Amino acid sequence: MQSWGPGYGIYLGKGLFITAAHVAGHTWFTRPKVSIAGTEYPTKVVKAGDFETIDLTLLSVDETRLPARLALRRNPLCAQAPWPGEAVITVVPEGTARSRIMSPQRLPLNTRKFNTIISDVAQTGNSGSGVFDAEKKCLLGIMSRKISEYRTLSTGKRELYDIAKYFVPASVIAQFIPDELR
Repeated sequence: MQSWGPGYGIYLGKGLFITAAHVAGHTWFTRPKVSIAGTEYPTKVVKAGDFETIDLTLLSVDETRLPARLALRRNPLCAQAPWPGEAVITVVPEGTARSRIMSPQRLPLNTRKFNTIISDVAQTGNSGSGVFDAEKKCLLGIMSRKISEYRTLSTGKRELYDIAKYFVPASVIAQFIPDELR
């Protein structure tokens, strides 16, 4: 949670939560908290990235203060890279949504640097949401941004059209987490 409202994040286990860096904001200023079932928990910033490089922030909460049902849970990172067509599930507090990994070749040329993307934009949660492998139930990544482009309608009007959503992949998350916390 920030002063301007809630954002999303995923519990990894051992008191660690991962979210998008732009969701947490400038943590020295926003002092993010984790809210679980209406209870807020203070956090310590373990590591903060930024939107333009590594859009991740790792937060820790005193594990002894967490509800037992959560404190015992672990969300492992997927070892295998996602592949086009793979079924995924995105997770937000309000529920889940199914989608598929999309090939970057379907993106406009100027956005193909984003190679871990899902095709369903409307129902799959916003930044900080978790993207999970639908079969293995491991964390494939953390939602980072929407990819859109302007299209010209037959009327001549330009309209912004959502194409896909990029997520920071588990391989980047694994490298982002300090060795002593893995």
